[in-house]
Amino acid sequence: MPAIMTMLADHAARQLLDFNQKLDINLLDNVVNCLYHGEGAQQRMAQEVLTHLKEHPDAWTRVDTILEFSQNMNTKYYGLQILENVIKTRWKILPRNQCEGIKKYVVGLIIKTSSDPTCVEKEKVYIGKLNMILVQILKQEWPKHWPTFISDIVGASRTSESLCQNNMVILKLLSEEVFDFSSGQITQVKAKHLKDSMCNEFSQIFQLCQFVMENSQNAPLVHATLETLLRFLNWIPLGYIFETKLISTLIYKFLNVPMFRNVSLKCLTEIAGVSVSQYEEQFVTLFTLTMMQLKQMLPLNTNIRLAYSNGKDDEQNFIQNLSLFLCTFLKEHGQLIEKRLNLRETLMEALHYMLLVSEVEETEIFKICLEYWNHLAAELYRESPFSTSASPLLSGSQHFDVPPRRQLYLPVLSKVRLLMVSRMAKPEEVLVVENDQGEVVREFMKDTDSINLYKNMRETLVYLTHLDYADTERIMTEKLHNQVNGTEWSWKNLNTLCWAIGSISGAMHEEDEKRFLVTVIKDLLGLCEQKRGKDNKAIIASNIMYIVGQYPRFLRAHWKFLKTVVNKLFEFMHETHDGVQDMACDTFIKIAQKCRRHFVQVQVGEVMPFIDEILNNINTIICDLQPQQVHTFYEAVGYMIGAQTDQTVQEHLIEKYMLLPNQVWDSIIQQATKNVDILKDPETVKQLGSILKTNVRACKAVGHPFVIQLGRIYLDMLNVYKCLSENISAAIQANGEMVTKQPLIRSMRTVKRETLKLISGWVSRSNDPQMVAENFVPPLLDAVLIDYQRNVPAAREPEVLSTMAIIVNKLGGHITAEIPQIFDAVFECTLNMINKDFEEYPEHRTNFFLLLQAVNSHCFPAFLAIPPAQFKLVLDSIIWAFKHTMRNVADTGLQILYTLLQNVAQEEAAAQSFYQTYFCDILQHIFSVVTDTSHTAGLTMHASILAYMFNLVEEGKISTPLNPGNPLNNQMFIQEYVANLLKSAFPHLQDAQVKLFVTGLFSLNQDIPAFKEHLRDFLVQIKVCLEC
Repeated sequence: MPAIMTMLADHAARQLLDFNQKLDINLLDNVVNCLYHGEGAQQRMAQEVLTHLKEHPDAWTRVDTILEFSQNMNTKYYGLQILENVIKTRWKILPRNQCEGIKKYVVGLIIKTSSDPTCVEKEKVYIGKLNMILVQILKQEWPKHWPTFISDIVGASRTSESLCQNNMVILKLLSEEVFDFSSGQITQVKAKHLKDSMCNEFSQIFQLCQFVMENSQNAPLVHATLETLLRFLNWIPLGYIFETKLISTLIYKFLNVPMFRNVSLKCLTEIAGVSVSQYEEQFVTLFTLTMMQLKQMLPLNTNIRLAYSNGKDDEQNFIQNLSLFLCTFLKEHGQLIEKRLNLRETLMEALHYMLLVSEVEETEIFKICLEYWNHLAAELYRESPFSTSASPLLSGSQHFDVPPRRQLYLPVLSKVRLLMVSRMAKPEEVLVVENDQGEVVREFMKDTDSINLYKNMRETLVYLTHLDYADTERIMTEKLHNQVNGTEWSWKNLNTLCWAIGSISGAMHEEDEKRFLVTVIKDLLGLCEQKRGKDNKAIIASNIMYIVGQYPRFLRAHWKFLKTVVNKLFEFMHETHDGVQDMACDTFIKIAQKCRRHFVQVQVGEVMPFIDEILNNINTIICDLQPQQVHTFYEAVGYMIGAQTDQTVQEHLIEKYMLLPNQVWDSIIQQATKNVDILKDPETVKQLGSILKTNVRACKAVGHPFVIQLGRIYLDMLNVYKCLSENISAAIQANGEMVTKQPLIRSMRTVKRETLKLISGWVSRSNDPQMVAENFVPPLLDAVLIDYQRNVPAAREPEVLSTMAIIVNKLGGHITAEIPQIFDAVFECTLNMINKDFEEYPEHRTNFFLLLQAVNSHCFPAFLAIPPAQFKLVLDSIIWAFKHTMRNVADTGLQILYTLLQNVAQEEAAAQSFYQTYFCDILQHIFSVVTDTSHTAGLTMHASILAYMFNLVEEGKISTPLNPGNPLNNQMFIQEYVANLLKSAFPHLQDAQVKLFVTGLFSLNQDIPAFKEHLRDFLVQIKVCLEC
């Protein structure tokens, strides 16, 4: 069977690719059908045949036959793909008569197909593809070879309504191509020329649109015209908008017609977004007329939230478009309306609509409304930040000395506060949530959308609270009472309220905050006692923890309360409900960071610092926690110990703090001294990993003083590292590399990794580089370097490279002498792991280049001291980095190169020989990535490096001849070198194009943005030439 199919495929291919005989349209239809409806091998063969035909240089000559005689729509689409291909890739090299022939044929086909209204609807997709092909032709032909296009299309539009409707679509597509999608597709000069041509001839297009809007009774045509107009509004000269009847036509004629209301409102929104001062009266008219129509279409007493939930798609879109219109207009021109007393009522009606729309249960619509409320609240606050309403305790009047603008918005802002409190999004810290099934569970995936919404809502509510915190407090207190008395009790209502309370931390006066917070916590604790059921208690507990974690200022000022809160968190650490322990640990660490000093001081009424109580009871507190929760707990306590300024006391605290892990550690080390095979026991190795993780987190929090603990275990830890390395190597030798996937070997590697993390974590926080270099680095290098070099690639720890990078970054010159030893051990063997492809060993890749970057930045003399062959390897690896497909590696490579070039320039003795050996090479490699479309993201950095290199040449900083065989002036040589480089890579480029480009590289190298745009334009020219 496969053999028969291959024969059939060969026969079909031969017949279809024989351009001496007539095209067999039935055969082509059959092949296309095989592609769309066949399976497996049949489908693959059809694909091959069609691809060969499409790539044939004369394939386009068959398109007219395909489009005229094929009965299969998919075959017609295939014919259009061939046509599009020739327009995009070969148009510039086709003889003019053939270009004219294709153009004439496409125009004729569009006129024929779109002149028949039934055909327009039936063959919508086909006509859409034809339109796109015409636009591709226009980008090549207009205005130079087709100067009459605009008048042609406008003239043709007056002959038939269905043709006019399609022409509107073509004009819309052209507008989008020129004004919206031209960046990076055509040069800046060409884009400007097209835009200028479009603006200069726009009056004809506008007259056509006006004619249709005023005279046509054809609804689809009017709709297409409005859609096209919408695309024009962001670039047409403003006189067409504000000095014609356009605005009144949109409002009076189309806004209240259901079929046109959405596109009309979008047009009005686009106009509302224009920011100019000379058309104030027109903006006022736009606003008042739109509001009048709006009140007829959507009376002010409409329940918009309900209407939206029951509405059809079109009606829901209208509500969304309404929110966009109001938000855009009020942001841009709200103050213009405010100033006119006769429009105050209309303004209040617009704000009323905004409030109604804000209640709609649709996040995207709420985000639009939120943008306006945030803008309004921020604007009112910034106008007079110190005119906050006085505290009710200090003033008889609740609204004391309120600025006039703020007074105007008072009633609205109160409703917005209620809205924010009722709809507050979930913050990042909350881990206990209600899922879609109504169960209370631990959240594992962060909802980034919800977190961003929370941040915006929090900012808005903070502004609103600054404007009138008494009102915010009143709303929150009332809603809390309704939770306690049960009238509004639900998990959702309690959550949003508590998230809102937590979000306004710091926005009240301290005395008000104290009074408010005491009430809140008291009510929540009462609620926790009152409610039965673990789920209820878990929700309330998570809210208590969230709120207390948000108010460190209050906690710092009220020791007894702080102590009570922490003890409550310790209680929650024994609560096994999903997520409660995690949240208790996370809240504890947050409080420990914000209030750390209070735990190491003896507080009033206490006999000892609270840290001592914690350390005395640490075993009891953490007994029910999982290992990762214990690590979080240790980090939290570490922040407290790090706040102790008395070194002797601090050392005593660290000893006590690390007592539990050290006991287990000492026991394992003692057993290993007697019998080293204990380090092959899975449970023992797992325990070592957990102890080291505890040390890592503790060190992160305590910082440099952790040296007392690190010193205690350092040499034993490095011996364990060596021993486990030997175990891993022996296992690989005996069982092959696959053994690295086994649980025991993975646990051993975890111990090695955590050892390196602990050392690098402490070094990065240390403050005595000399002590680190003399006492800690030599035994570390001894333990890890030879082990890394000797291991098989799969067993090499990427953390060795990152640890070395951190040491170099931290110690700088103190480590320069050790760089050759480090390079000998890790450089070449790692390079051999990563230079075969761009995918394998991604962590080694990233860390290798971070190490290179660190040495380049902090120990550059070490680079100059290594042998030339090794230096060439370094440079090759940098080039390999910036050619990388992993974006972070490519960026690091470019950064290293830029810094290297700047460092070399500072070293007079080495600079000239470096330039002579490597300058042209580097230039060639940089150009190879600049012209590679997969590296477009690095263009800014490419521009910076090239500009720096051309500047070196132009300013004569390179005194040695770059071409020893012909010691020309270096600038002339580089001009010739780059020109030849580009001509050999892109032979289609004309000499004049290359010359202009190379001249720009020298003349623009002081202006990086202009240099970058010069590069971008050249890339567009290359693309156009390649396509031809």
